[in-house]
Amino acid sequence: MSFAAFAVLFITACPLSVKALTLVTNRDDLKANDKVDWSSLGFGTPISLGQRATANLLPSSFEATSEKGLGLGVDIPSVENSRPFVFQNTPSLSTNFSNGDYILFAGFKPGNLSNGNPSPLTITFNQQIQSAGTQIAVDNTPQFTAFISAFDDQNNLLGSFSILGNSSSVIDNSAVFLGVSSDSANISKLVYSSSVNDQAIGINLLSIRSTDIPEPDNVLALVFIATGLLLLKRESFRNKKL
Repeated sequence: MSFAAFAVLFITACPLSVKALTLVTNRDDLKANDKVDWSSLGFGTPISLGQRATANLLPSSFEATSEKGLGLGVDIPSVENSRPFVFQNTPSLSTNFSNGDYILFAGFKPGNLSNGNPSPLTITFNQQIQSAGTQIAVDNTPQFTAFISAFDDQNNLLGSFSILGNSSSVIDNSAVFLGVSSDSANISKLVYSSSVNDQAIGINLLSIRSTDIPEPDNVLALVFIATGLLLLKRESFRNKKL
């Protein structure tokens, strides 16, 4: 059997693998090549939260840009007298993210620990991406379940996952990481929520992977396809000459 015929047989017998959306619970596993640090937002209204802590009030829906220029929109349900804001995690205003992290917080009513802006927090990308994720915590809730759902550009659900999480005022980076990854850049929207409907959620740095990386098996298959097609073309040309 010629190599060209073997390549064609290989292509027929071993189609490129297709995998489902997968859950990512470790930031390093996301292999991110882009990010959104919420401190980069160039708008909002500065306010004082007391004890030398400050924040930047935001509208319930706003646009942002990643470090590499990817546009995205953020939508947070609105509650009367409550607005989302960004604050820096420090001993003056501490959560269980890392010290110095900038947290996008869904918001709460002043003087009322409950009835803050509820879930979900929706992030819509201007261009489809391959992977994304962030750490998440819930206000005034030691234990909770966090949820993530991903959608394509036709608003079709690609998959949903949930993990157990915890919140505290100890700056120990224990906030759980919740992300998703796909084999191809087909993710257009992420929706974050929690099991506690009347408490606001907070997220830190949003890590993003916006390009495709072929799986090893797929790379091998593509090599066989390219080689087989080239050899078939050469054999066809030689037969015509004969």
